[in-house]
Amino acid sequence: MYRSFLLSSAILLISTTMACNAVTASGAAIPDPALDAPLDSAKGQQTAVLAGGCFWGVEAVFEHVKGVTDVRSGYSGGSAATANYDKISTGESGHAESVQITYDPSKISYGQLLKVFFAVAHDPTQLNRQGPDKGAHYRSAVFYANEDQKRIAQAYIDQLDQAKVSDGPS
Repeated sequence: MYRSFLLSSAILLISTTMACNAVTASGAAIPDPALDAPLDSAKGQQTAVLAGGCFWGVEAVFEHVKGVTDVRSGYSGGSAATANYDKISTGESGHAESVQITYDPSKISYGQLLKVFFAVAHDPTQLNRQGPDKGAHYRSAVFYANEDQKRIAQAYIDQLDQAKVSDGPS
């Protein structure tokens, strides 16, 4: 089943050339986020929306992360009127295949979710594609829900670029 996540927030497009496995081709490990929200003292529920290629692969990764309670595939970044597979597949709807991740912030932080995203879930160095899947709807993006998520995501992207975890320029 396909779902649309219509968000009023802006998007951080990933425009880095870093490699995205636990230890990169340059030998540099993906670091923990230097800026992150502390774990909450009480159980709760928050949502993160990330795009990184085919949503089925990203969904499969996050289904196994401790502290994640639900992961749903869908579309983000376009209008509800064009949130269907045929229109999205043209690459002209403005959507990206995305996952909506519901997590318990007393067990995992937003920054740690981003680390999984960059280290395991996808490779943002492949512009508008992921492996054999090609098109703007396979782009890498962080759809932040609030200013805290925006601040943490931007700081982590900057941190990864500054750490030069890739062999190429950002």
